[in-house]
Amino acid sequence: MQKNKARSRFIVACVAPAVILSFIFLVVPTFNVFRMSLYKWGGYSPNKQFVGFDNFVKLFNDAKFFQSVRNSILLIVIVTIITIGFALVFAAILSREKLKGQNFFRVIFYIPNILSVVVISAIFSAIYDSNYGMLNSFLSIFRGADAEPVYWLGDQKIVIYSIVGAMVWQAIGYYMVMYMASMSSISESLYESANLEGASRIRQFFSITIPLIWTNIRTTLTFFIISNINMSFLFVKAMTNGGPDGATEVFLSYMYKQAYTNSTYGYGMAIGVVVFSFSFALSAIVNAVTKRETLEF
Repeated sequence: MQKNKARSRFIVACVAPAVILSFIFLVVPTFNVFRMSLYKWGGYSPNKQFVGFDNFVKLFNDAKFFQSVRNSILLIVIVTIITIGFALVFAAILSREKLKGQNFFRVIFYIPNILSVVVISAIFSAIYDSNYGMLNSFLSIFRGADAEPVYWLGDQKIVIYSIVGAMVWQAIGYYMVMYMASMSSISESLYESANLEGASRIRQFFSITIPLIWTNIRTTLTFFIISNINMSFLFVKAMTNGGPDGATEVFLSYMYKQAYTNSTYGYGMAIGVVVFSFSFALSAIVNAVTKRETLEF
């Protein structure tokens, strides 16, 4: 009996700091976001006016907010598909093919992940520079030196895709390494049997590799989609600040401007509530769609 009590006290002592810190820095701020979304407040004035759901009514009639929603969903879909797709392909190549300097390629692919978003944004801003950027210099070989430069960060039609390029480059290496770790646990005998049956490399990839690492893919997919909401804000803030004319405005950049630039803090918190709800709903949808029976070998 004494042992059980001592064990219980030890567990409580270990868990309590984490629970207390989570409550103070996670639960309380989240509750305050929901609470402040019901007020009209500039963020600095002591005067707060309770307006109920007026902020949400205003929000769902805000064309710029829906533009940020479209941009966020576009980045989530395109960046996720490209990043996860290329990460899987590169992981399969480096795991199964006998290439010289495999460790070198692993390091090279992973380097972008250890760089800060500000550094990566500066690199890509230089690449996209309309006058002296490397991308336009390369295109001038085919288009001619006198051709009008492409304004990668100034053209409303293509600027969002310029953000995609930077985000994909930053994330591929991290997920490639995670998939390589999963692929290394697959028994080589399965591939040998598939070779004897005449299955091609592509068939083996989709029939053996993908099903056996699906649990990892599912987990990383959910994690990446949710983290994409935060990463898109960082890249947009560093590269375009939402411009030109809101063409790259995303969930959090629009929330930030409303809460801290336009002094409409309550309205910004209403956007935060929508983003919070959207994230949870998206997580549930992804988990439901990707759920399948776990395969073992």
